[in-house]
Amino acid sequence: MNHKSLLAIACVAISLSACNNKPAEDTTAAVADVPATAASSKIAYVEIDSLMSQYQFAKDFTIILTKKGENIQSTLASKQRELEQQAASMQKKYESGGFATSAELQNAQQDLAARQQNLQALGERLTADFQVEQAKYNTALRDSIQAYLRIFNKDMKYDIILSRAGDNLLFANPHMDITAQIVEGLNKRYTPSAELKEKLDNK
Repeated sequence: MNHKSLLAIACVAISLSACNNKPAEDTTAAVADVPATAASSKIAYVEIDSLMSQYQFAKDFTIILTKKGENIQSTLASKQRELEQQAASMQKKYESGGFATSAELQNAQQDLAARQQNLQALGERLTADFQVEQAKYNTALRDSIQAYLRIFNKDMKYDIILSRAGDNLLFANPHMDITAQIVEGLNKRYTPSAELKEKLDNK
């Protein structure tokens, strides 16, 4: 299961336009046209991978979702083995002439087909339930981070806080990295609910 949801702390759209070979004076003019406010913007970024691995909320839910995924796989694998054993038993009975009538054989085949359909439906239902829980977790994670950033930025007053995941930022000055501050603040605010504690205790 892929438990890393790359959460966009803030989104900045960057337009890349095709450039033709222009005289140097055209380039200079373009640079001169950049608003002073854009050049003086206060910008920071957060490393998403580090945030996900260090924020206790994310760590707790990773444990819960991983266990839930493993339980689903175990349940489906067990039922699949039962189905395969039933199919093998029916085949053996057929080859040994154990079915007295064609109607008896047909009933056995229909029962096996019904069990196959039930297993498929179970798999779809469990997968849907897992996706719903994962979506709830992603929403809660995003909301908790955004709520803290609003509080954090009252003092810091950044114009933009970017999320950095992999190489989605071509370059970033390490001095603009505020991941440690954000993780520390988030963990100080985080208190697992009674329901979450129970799930963690039963993992």
